[in-house]
Amino acid sequence: MQFHIANMECGGCARGVTRAIQSVDPQAIIQADPPARRVTIQSDHPQTAFLPALEAAGFPATLA
Repeated sequence: MQFHIANMECGGCARGVTRAIQSVDPQAIIQADPPARRVTIQSDHPQTAFLPALEAAGFPATLA
């Protein structure tokens, strides 16, 4: 699954996004691409499970 995160602009942001995703699924495989403002997640959890955690971390996301 992929999400667009408009305010993920640097490596620090990518680490924050990664922490938020891992708070939902510690086993998730995450690839963050700050220049494209996109994150790809491999997880058994539904896409919608990650949206509240990302929002709470300050990185509102939309499905890409």
